[in-house]
Amino acid sequence: MSYRVVWFKRDLRLHDHAALVHAASLGPVLCLYIAEPELWAQPDAALQHFEFVRESLTELQRDLHTLGGSLQVRVGNAVQVLAALHAQAPFAELVAHQETGNAFTYERDVQVGAWCRSAGVAWTEWAQFGVVRRLKSRNTWQARWEAHMAAATADLSDVPDLRFAPVQASQGAEILTPPPGLQHNPAQRQRGGRRLAIETLNSFLDLRAQTYRGGISSPLSSPTACSRLSAYLAYGCLSMREVVQSTRATLQALPPQASRHRAGLTGFVSRLYWHCHFIQKLESEPEIEWRNMHRGYDGLREDGWNDGHFAALTSARTGWPMVDACVLMLHQTGWLNFRMRAMLVSVAAYPLWLDWRPVGHWLATQFLDYEPGIHWSQLQMQSGTTGINTTRVYNPIKQAQDHDPKGIFVRRWLPHMRRVPDTWLFEPWLMPPEVQRHCGLTVGSGPEADIPLPVVDLAEATRTSKAALHARRAEPGVKAGKKAIVDKHASRQHGSGAQRNVFTRDSDTPKTGRRKSAKSSSANTPPSPQLGFDF
Repeated sequence: MSYRVVWFKRDLRLHDHAALVHAASLGPVLCLYIAEPELWAQPDAALQHFEFVRESLTELQRDLHTLGGSLQVRVGNAVQVLAALHAQAPFAELVAHQETGNAFTYERDVQVGAWCRSAGVAWTEWAQFGVVRRLKSRNTWQARWEAHMAAATADLSDVPDLRFAPVQASQGAEILTPPPGLQHNPAQRQRGGRRLAIETLNSFLDLRAQTYRGGISSPLSSPTACSRLSAYLAYGCLSMREVVQSTRATLQALPPQASRHRAGLTGFVSRLYWHCHFIQKLESEPEIEWRNMHRGYDGLREDGWNDGHFAALTSARTGWPMVDACVLMLHQTGWLNFRMRAMLVSVAAYPLWLDWRPVGHWLATQFLDYEPGIHWSQLQMQSGTTGINTTRVYNPIKQAQDHDPKGIFVRRWLPHMRRVPDTWLFEPWLMPPEVQRHCGLTVGSGPEADIPLPVVDLAEATRTSKAALHARRAEPGVKAGKKAIVDKHASRQHGSGAQRNVFTRDSDTPKTGRRKSAKSSSANTPPSPQLGFDF
């Protein structure tokens, strides 16, 4: 019997699953998920990602059972798994959504394509986001994004005769066990699955979006003001198209007086657009995962790596309370709002002068919503190695003063700071010895200190790092290389108003001690979605 294999990857849903609907409309289908040990051994993988996927697969499996089908889960190399299935019962076509992933998934897809050609199996891929494979010009990208989002969602109810291929040995998500050595699964992270994704979407559209505008910058208000849909989009529990269409439908139904609600949803739609804009960068140039987008910045930070600075950052011992509190929140929840993500990378890139690649691998394991296309594009933008973006330097003291003025956030995640008076809360190294004794605290450089001293002088290190970056940027060869990057990657004007930089660029200097893709000015700087695009 001729049948088609639907290969689920980061599209763990049945609704608006174009690949599944296409295959089902042509005959029997076998729904397959391949757990690849080598994928989970990559430096950007974490146990929280695996568990979120397993939770989503368990629900997907139940949904398929209600339709009379099943999800077949296999563990192994993708080519070997497909070849074994084909040897048991030859299939006519392999169907999947396109994936803009890391270097491993890119190479794996190349190998799968070669196997399909050698086995005489057609391989059809469908767009997952508003990302265009083999895009020749950014000038057409916005129109194609809009067309993708406006198209009708793919619905299995439109398939008149849904049939599933029989399988000899059914294996489901219950066979999955965490790969050895995979670590980091925060107890407070979001859980996977489409039902929770829909609940989260509805609560945002119906209510939480009213605080979106003005609420997403502070780490205090952002856990509810942000949509919290990023992980569900990253693993495909929701489709981008259904989220865009649901948001626009909600906007149309709002009464005229719902101005805050309207402003929130309008801002959210613009960020959905930028979500795909940044993934397109990696799709068009997979190399930006591991090399500088502008090669003129090669060697800028790589040779000056400091293990002590990296250890202080990842262990929440930088001495800057807002930074350390954010690291702890991220570590314990798998999530952090956009501005604080940007601040962490800014601190790593400038005062700590750390290369973006190891920092990026660490952050990838910390972010539950890790999306490679956004992640690596943003790491480079925040680190100043794209060659086309304004230098973004976030002062962690100013960020604390602006977004946690009463110290509620810092004291929540750093319990010892609850004994520090407000005067010294964000700069505890200035606390006089007699005040430290009165508070029962010590500020120092050793491991026994309750509060670590800053690893570097913030003002001096920031000035030095910015000077080094700007000196490199001023070199004639670096200037000459900028145009090609603009043509390939920079954003074109977005008609809905998303081109406005609605986020404040905080570039102040501290005052205290993949496939083959946009000509713009600084006025068209996007509203920086920041690392994981947490919305």
